[in-house]
Amino acid sequence: MFSAETLTSFIIAAFIMVVIPGPTVLFTIGRAMALGRLGGFLSILGTALGSLLLVGAVALGVGTIIAQSVVLFTIVKVLGAGYLVFLGIQAIRHRKDAAGAITGVQPRRSKIRVLVEGFVVGVSNPKSIAFFLAILPQFVDLHTGSVPLQLFVLGAITVAIGVSCDAIWVLLASAARDWFGRSPRRLEAMGATGGGLMIALGAFLLVWSEKPATT
Repeated sequence: MFSAETLTSFIIAAFIMVVIPGPTVLFTIGRAMALGRLGGFLSILGTALGSLLLVGAVALGVGTIIAQSVVLFTIVKVLGAGYLVFLGIQAIRHRKDAAGAITGVQPRRSKIRVLVEGFVVGVSNPKSIAFFLAILPQFVDLHTGSVPLQLFVLGAITVAIGVSCDAIWVLLASAARDWFGRSPRRLEAMGATGGGLMIALGAFLLVWSEKPATT
């Protein structure tokens, strides 16, 4: 379905986007610091389930669109890349708000509630939506099989990478609550850096775009 070169390039792009601190990472760190490892891992499970629902929606909806129209395919890619730039700017603008939310006191919650809250964050995460819309189509080949299936496979790979990275964040955050809590500026710097990387990636996609094959 995918060539080795395409799959390698996608994994690299997905890893870059996943490790950029966004809503899910900040949420996961906050839960791990407030609720410990168990709360952090339940949050990861919830966000993963929410993300898989997004993947399915994008695969069915966007997959049908890009399989039928090269013009719409290009529009989706350009709008998605532009949205990545917008999200990067927002991350920089609101880095203090994100840091304050993480360092604030959070009440204990039941395991089911933590799981559900994680699901809501995952399914409504603008960074994930932007990634699935902006980057997944970049690696689709209109002539190597079902477009929705290709999108779903790529999305599932992204979710798997995200779960692995988030698990590392949980372990680090739960073991370093005091270190993060003593310096909100560290979280602000993390958010600003992540925003800058999102802007750079979005700008790159706007400038460079592999055009889909035509019949």
